[in-house]
Amino acid sequence: MLSKGNTRKRHKRHGFQARMATKGGTKVIKRRRNKGRKALSA
Repeated sequence: MLSKGNTRKRHKRHGFQARMATKGGTKVIKRRRNKGRKALSA
């Protein structure tokens, strides 16, 4: 059975600011920008 999902947790873990807080996360955002993703993060 799948969980309902928690928006706050999702944003805290996978959100834009969570990504930008680490070097690796910044690279993730950079890659997604280069690929032309519409949404860069959760």
